[in-house]
Amino acid sequence: MAKTTYSCSACGASFSKWSGRCDGCGEWNSITEDKGLSKGGPASKSLGMRRGKTIPLSDLATEEAPPPRTCCGVGELDRVLGGGLVPASAILVGGDPGIGKSTLLLQAAAQFAQSGLKTIYVSGEEASAQVRMRAQRLGLAEAPVKLAAETNLRDILTTLEAERPQLAIIDSIQTMWADHVDSAPGSVSQVRAAAHELTTFAKTNGVSIIMVGHVTKEGQIAGPRVVEHMVDTVLYFEGERGHQFRILRAVKNRFGPADEIGVFEMTGGGLSEVRNPSALFLSERGTPSPGSVVFSGIEGTRPVLVEMQALVAPSPHSQPRRAVVGWDSSRLAMILAVLEARCGIPFAGLDVYLNVAGGMKISEPAADLAVAAALLSAREDTALPADTVVFGEISLSGALRPAPQTENRLKEAQKLGFTAAIAPSGGKSVAVPGLAVRQASDLAGFVGDYFGAG
Repeated sequence: MAKTTYSCSACGASFSKWSGRCDGCGEWNSITEDKGLSKGGPASKSLGMRRGKTIPLSDLATEEAPPPRTCCGVGELDRVLGGGLVPASAILVGGDPGIGKSTLLLQAAAQFAQSGLKTIYVSGEEASAQVRMRAQRLGLAEAPVKLAAETNLRDILTTLEAERPQLAIIDSIQTMWADHVDSAPGSVSQVRAAAHELTTFAKTNGVSIIMVGHVTKEGQIAGPRVVEHMVDTVLYFEGERGHQFRILRAVKNRFGPADEIGVFEMTGGGLSEVRNPSALFLSERGTPSPGSVVFSGIEGTRPVLVEMQALVAPSPHSQPRRAVVGWDSSRLAMILAVLEARCGIPFAGLDVYLNVAGGMKISEPAADLAVAAALLSAREDTALPADTVVFGEISLSGALRPAPQTENRLKEAQKLGFTAAIAPSGGKSVAVPGLAVRQASDLAGFVGDYFGAG
């Protein structure tokens, strides 16, 4: 049977027996029997009778100063972080093996250290000599970064507590092991325990911690998805091995906009930032050809122009192929179905290949019209004008829906020398000097105007 306790309704003090006057605050007749927090269940599995402390509450109108940020000087990294590094934040960086995560973080560590932050780089996958060789190759050997090679989580946290750094980089979370967990390093239990301990340490000690996470074949960070919920920011490092640039994308960010991207170019001296990614994505675009359409998209807060490439060819197989790189394959199937049902343009018996040039990955629905234009251009062997950009969302009824941030899309196109744009009607009318905007209300009208069918 649970022991009866009493508490003062005025100050919250607890007592083992009732009395008329509270010894803590001096109030009379304020002591009542404590009913406890949990109304049922065994004492060992419930909160029981013992109460905790009363937490302070504030209203929604309370104003707090934004968290101070430290900029490292690399504009693309600061952009993805939301304006700089926030103290006591936990950041998870994922990416394919060999994509350049360690190179980027070593460069970031050097930049943050040179900006005044005490920085420690802990490598669990490479020896200290290997990290020093990379630093020498990148010209960072003189940066004031402290280096360690260790995988024991208890030793790492003890060292961080003694050194009191402002930034710690853990490369990687899969190699860390906690001695209180009975499983091998890299297992679900170990990854969860290591992420929890590091995140708690960051919050309680005011240390910003950046953790590296491996990516599985499915493109997800290895280990439980709960790791992504523990941290404040999740960044994915994307890119194709055959291309020279890499994209750092914010999937989650409690201190800034999500889906923000930073573009870097892989060079012999490491990763250099690309300030105008649209010009880079279109740099290899030559004479306009059938199946090539430029899409004006929005990634986070940044407008980006990319080339959508389509190829339509007779299929020698009974089941035509549908191959997609950089876009959603189910979205492509929907566009093909709308073209056939609403415009009478069949793709049966034809292989369809769609590619986003440069290895960029597009997810926003505003790319629908550009994809449809590329498919029709490839099917009819007709090239759209080279100075035209296309964007707009296609509904199942064949209607075109306006895309958000139309003005930013048009301004980016005009800045790169485009003189015409095809966009859905019904949206906010925007006039950009030097850019003629042609509007279409539905997909059938767009097909009839530009491809003479529908």
